[in-house]
Amino acid sequence: MPAARGGGTGKPGPTLEQVAARAGVGRGTASRVINGSPRVSERTRAAVQAAVAELGYVPNRAARALAAGSMDAIALVVPEQENRLFAEPYFSEILRGVSTELADTDMQLLLTLIRDERGRERFRQYAAAHRVDGVLLVSVHGDDPLPDLLRDIGMPAVISGRRSHDEHVPYVDSDNLLGAQLAVEHLIGRGRRKVATVTGPLDMYAARCRLDGYHEALRAAGRPDGHLVEEGDFTEEGGHRAMRRLLEREPGLDAVFCASDVMAAGARIALREAGREVPDEVALVGFDDSAVARHMDPPLTTVRQPIEEMGRAMVRMLLGLMTGRRERAVRDTAGQHHLVLPTELVRRRSS
Repeated sequence: MPAARGGGTGKPGPTLEQVAARAGVGRGTASRVINGSPRVSERTRAAVQAAVAELGYVPNRAARALAAGSMDAIALVVPEQENRLFAEPYFSEILRGVSTELADTDMQLLLTLIRDERGRERFRQYAAAHRVDGVLLVSVHGDDPLPDLLRDIGMPAVISGRRSHDEHVPYVDSDNLLGAQLAVEHLIGRGRRKVATVTGPLDMYAARCRLDGYHEALRAAGRPDGHLVEEGDFTEEGGHRAMRRLLEREPGLDAVFCASDVMAAGARIALREAGREVPDEVALVGFDDSAVARHMDPPLTTVRQPIEEMGRAMVRMLLGLMTGRRERAVRDTAGQHHLVLPTELVRRRSS
C-alpha cells in the first residue's frame, strides 16, 4: 500500500508498515484493524489504534478502496429521456432524498440516464467492471432487464417501485393501490357521479396499481366498473391529451383522478380549454403531492407519497446490501429487502 498522505507539509506521512512495527503486529493485522475488520482481538485493536494516534497515520483512501474492491461510488440510474428527468418533480425529490442520506458517508453519487438498449449495455459493462459499489434504479418499466442484469453480475441494487407484484430485486415503493382508492373514494364522497381516470404508462407496475385502486373504489361504492379510463405517460402533455379524449367520450364527466400531479396539470389546461370549471363542474385529484399540486389554480387535491423518504430509504437499504456483500453476511436478499411506505390524501380546493 502506498504511503499515507502527509497533509500539506510535502513530507511523506507514516506508512502502514511503521504503524505495524510500533504496535508490534504484522502489516496484515494492522491493515485489518484500520479497515474495521472484526477478526482481531481487542488487545491488538487497542495497540494498533494507539500506534495510529501516536504516529498521526492517515490511511490512503484510494488505496484502501482499491484493496477492498470498493470505489466509494453509487450510481443513480434513470432509464428515461432528459425531458422527463428535468420536468417532473418526482425525480428531483428522489434525488434530494438520496443525496441527503449520502451526505454523511464517503460515497460519491453518479447520475446516469439510459435512453436505449445501447446505453443499457454500456452501463452493464461499467457495473460489471465494478466501477461503482451499488446501483439505485428509478422509474423502471416492467420489461426493463437491467435489474436482473445487475443481479447476475453480483452488483447490489435497489429499485424505486416494483416491476411486478413478485419483484425479486430489493425495492422501496409506496402504497399506490390504497392511495388511488382514497382519491376515488373522496371524489365519490363529494357526490360525483361520472368519475374518470388518467393512468400512467401501464407497462409500469405503479400505474397499474393506481388503476386497480380506481376500479376497487368504484366497485366498493356499487358503481358500474369504470370505463372512463385513458392512458397517459406521467407528463403534462400526456395528461392534456388524455383529458381531451375523455371529454370527447363523455362531455358530462364530473370528476377525474390523474395518476400524477403533472398529468393533472395537463388535464387542468384541457378542462379550461373546454370551458369546464374546477371544481364546480369537474373535481380534479392528482397523485404525488409535489410542488405542482400546491401551485395549481385552484390548489390540487392529491395523494401524498413520501418521495424524499423513499430516496433516503433506498440508500439505507443499498448500503445494507453492500455491507452484507462485503462481509458475506447476506447470502440471499430476495424477500428480505422490500419496503412499502404509506400514502395519504391531501385535500385542497380542486375537489
